[in-house]
Amino acid sequence: MTVFIKPFNEKYFSVSFPEKFNDTILNAVRTVPNRIWNNEQKIWLVPSNQNAMNLLLENIYGTNLFNFEDESYSLPKPESFLDSELNKLDSALKVRHYSICTIERYKKWVRNFLSENEKIESGSENQKINEYLKSLALKKNVSSSTQNQALAALLFYFRFVKNTPVETLSSVIHAKKKVRIPVVFSREEVVKVINNLTGTKKLIAKLLYGTGLRLNETLSLRILDLDFDRNEIIVRHGKGDKDRHVMLPQKLIPELKAQIELVKKLHEKDLAEGWGKVAMPEALGAKYPHGCNELKWQWLFPQKNRWKNELTKEEGRFHIDESLVQRAVKNAILEAGINKNASCHTFRHSFATHLLESGYDIRTIQELLGHSDVSTTMIYTHVLNRGAGGVLSPLDRL
Repeated sequence: MTVFIKPFNEKYFSVSFPEKFNDTILNAVRTVPNRIWNNEQKIWLVPSNQNAMNLLLENIYGTNLFNFEDESYSLPKPESFLDSELNKLDSALKVRHYSICTIERYKKWVRNFLSENEKIESGSENQKINEYLKSLALKKNVSSSTQNQALAALLFYFRFVKNTPVETLSSVIHAKKKVRIPVVFSREEVVKVINNLTGTKKLIAKLLYGTGLRLNETLSLRILDLDFDRNEIIVRHGKGDKDRHVMLPQKLIPELKAQIELVKKLHEKDLAEGWGKVAMPEALGAKYPHGCNELKWQWLFPQKNRWKNELTKEEGRFHIDESLVQRAVKNAILEAGINKNASCHTFRHSFATHLLESGYDIRTIQELLGHSDVSTTMIYTHVLNRGAGGVLSPLDRL
């Protein structure tokens, strides 16, 4: 297999696979933060910075799909110490059932930290962590939430991989968390954005606003998660690995049933061609060995093309990639002429705010959003029309 990595512009490198690729090599690119799929040129765009490139090369090396003894091979092998520490971190996170996103982010921060501190000396943990956090804040100008995320990753690494007592890490720098008011669409803006979308992406946007789901929760829905008799959607393994129920918008029932029919036809076609298996959550594949072929376990929003595993020669489908929906919504916002720093997540903010405006109590909205603490939900009270936008200025009384 051959992978071409070339400069694309000042901000990105292009990554392309001229031969048939499999899910393993595809995930090597997908796990690089801020990567973009260029559908016109059929290439991946990876940020033109050292951290992103190091991660990409390490991921490609880890696929074991390349002959590294070939003299023409030019990708550097990762350092054995770094590789060993990241493997230990990966195991420690997985055994505690951290989410895939959290695992990748923690590994990114620890990888970056270890690259700047090649070997951790005993008794110097606090100093090294503080120096690294200062560098993030003063040189890279990261936000307080990003700085605290990096701190959480490093504390986990030292506590559970290096077995450093918690007491010795008591003097590390904690950034003051800032309260930000969420960006919210008006009802008219919601209609404008949705009307600028088409097909499956339009249905996904309606679900985001109509249920308050996060984007990854929406794309992770399977057919069995929709209960039309009880008028509810079951969200499984949400943030914090929590399940919850949300309402099923009545207006979307015909569209969702039509979507299920499309999935059914696609699944029948895959089965007829000898495929049709879908990845099962956790250990359910062993409990239900034939479940991967059943319609109810299929993704509600499957990807357009099947991926092929070159090692097993099997073909299957995953759900639509988040980046495709994010880019479509971003373009729809621009076409609607909305000058807000909005995204897919703005639909969730709008869902909560509009329910508050309609008179629903904060506890109900907390349960629908899946917040552990009501104080997280209370942020939406700051953007109600009864707040600053509903106060008559004294200037208007002159």
